[in-house]
This record gives sequence, C-alpha cells and structure tokens, in this order.
Amino acid sequence: MTKRWAAAAVLGTCLAATSSGLQADETNGRLDLYFIDVEGGAATLFVTPEGESLLIDSGYPDYGGRDRDRIVKVAKDVAKRQQLDHALVSHWHLDHYGNHAALTEKIKIGTFWDRGIPDTLKEDGKYVERVAAYRQASQNKSKALKAGDIIPLKSGQTPLSMKVVTASREVIPNDGDANPYANLNKPQAIDESDNAASISSVLKFGKFKFMTCGDLTWNIEAKLMTPNNPIGNVDVFMVTHHGLGVSNNPVLVLAIDPVVTVMCNGPTKGADTSTLATLKQVKSLKDSYQLHRNVRLKPEEQTGKDFIANDGQTEGCSGNHVKLSVAPDGESYTVQIGLDGKVREYKTRP
Repeated sequence: MTKRWAAAAVLGTCLAATSSGLQADETNGRLDLYFIDVEGGAATLFVTPEGESLLIDSGYPDYGGRDRDRIVKVAKDVAKRQQLDHALVSHWHLDHYGNHAALTEKIKIGTFWDRGIPDTLKEDGKYVERVAAYRQASQNKSKALKAGDIIPLKSGQTPLSMKVVTASREVIPNDGDANPYANLNKPQAIDESDNAASISSVLKFGKFKFMTCGDLTWNIEAKLMTPNNPIGNVDVFMVTHHGLGVSNNPVLVLAIDPVVTVMCNGPTKGADTSTLATLKQVKSLKDSYQLHRNVRLKPEEQTGKDFIANDGQTEGCSGNHVKLSVAPDGESYTVQIGLDGKVREYKTRP
C-alpha cells in the first residue's frame, strides 16, 4: 500500500491549534483519542461512546504549567469533559506522571491507575519527593494493574474493551499464531529502568484495534511477541517511547502491522532514524503522524510535513494535538491534526 514519506518543509513555527468538528459523547457513539503535545512526554486522552474519559500519562511538570494546561484545554474545551473518570500512569518517569497531581487542581480525577508504586527508583534521585505528590492526589488509593487485567471501561452497543498486555516486566501468555518476524529479534542489554516495566494495553472497539506501550523497551517487547503473536494485527499503533531506538523492536512493530501510527515525540526527543526505518518496513502502513518535526533530521528522513502536528522548536509552539476518531460501529476511523485540519479517512481492517 502507498506510504506517505514526502519531504517536510522547514516552516520555523508550530502549526496553530484549532478546535471544531465532531466530538465523542453520549449521543453520537464515537470513540475519540487525543494525542496531546507535551513536548516529547506523553499524554493521551480517550473519550468513549458512553462519555467516559481516560487519560494515560500527563507529560512534564513545570514549564509554567505548559503540559498541564494543554491537557486541561483539550479535555475541557475540545473534548468537553468536566472531569477525568480515569487517569493511568504507564510507568514512573517524570515525563509520564509529572502532572497527575497538578491536574487535580484544574479538573476532577476519578480513579487513579498504575502498575503499583515502588518505594524507590534508582534512576531518579528525586523520585520519593516527586511521587509523594501523586500519592497525595490519589489519596493513596490508586489501583495497581497487572498483565491480563481489563481496565473497566463501560461498553455500549459496539463492544469496547481495554486489556493490559504488559506491566511490571510481565506479559500476557504467548498464545496466538507463530510470529513470522520472531527471528528478527536481537536481544539487547537488560534494561533495569522503569521503562521496561511500562503498562502496555490494547483497546478494542468493534473490529477496531489500538495499541499503546508507554516506554516499553526492546527485550520485554520480544518477551511479549515471541515465538507467537498474542496481539494479532492492529489498526493504529502509538509508536513506543517517543520513537526512540531502544524500543520499537521490529519483532513487535512488524508483527502488529499497523495501518496508521502516531508518534508522541518532541523537537529533539524521539523519532530516531532506526525507528523510522522500521516503520517504513510495515507492510500495511498507510500514514505515519508525528506530534513534532525532529529538527535534527532532514525532511526526507521523517514523515511528510502534512503529517506533522508541530514544526520547529519548543519556543513559540502552539501545541497542536492529533485526534483519532472511530465511527460508532468501529468499521472506520479518521485522523486530524488539530480539529480543523484535513480529515483523513481509513477503513478498519477486516
């Protein structure tokens, strides 16, 4: 199938964020996902056809409340949510849980989810004081998820489910058909950081399937996907770990064979050439979206400018998001950059 890897022009400024278009709510039956620009962190907002909301990760703290405010803007002004029913931490790195506590001052959060809160984190000398704010915000009542758990989202006329497939370095049983890419795995050094403990999940809405893996790294990706493929194919894949090369093992990426990918990278973080090369090998891939142009790469080394939400450096960036919207029957979906951007339509794979 045709792939869009056109040259990206250097514009020098970010695309302006806009707001209009159909929203997921309790009446139109759509499922919406918003990939919010947190400058190389991660924050993904789900709004289900039942009007239920889930935020996975929350970007960096500080920066004048930049990421917190971008999340609140998308949640309240764009998605029209007055509260977050669920907020999930994929793993304990600051660019993923940095605003969970700060958000509670701006918008109500219902249930907090994580993989369990470790007492210490050797790669972060300030972790204990940082996680204390999260403990306080969640009132020490966050719920721990493990591989195989189902996140309890309401399901309506079109069945909806969200399954945890990795957590705390554990994976779901390696059932399914043989993975034809299993022999591509080349084990790397053991990753002792919390990235390898990331929560990964697969969302199903009718036939539509979406996968997100936090910052899961190479060896655990292989543990999940070899020798068999328990995930099958997906429609949309949130490129893991901002597109860094220590993740996105071909044994996973090529096996799930996404039609669309979305990369939550920053101007200088992520979108590694090795990951971009892997994406180009995906047989069913039609379009790849990036939240940012990687300013260190040549235009021809990354996706085309029409598929990049924000151009240029952090300074002056409007923080455009990418919106994925799935039809009420799960048979098709659209992707937009900003709510007034061009609507690109895709059919859910059979």
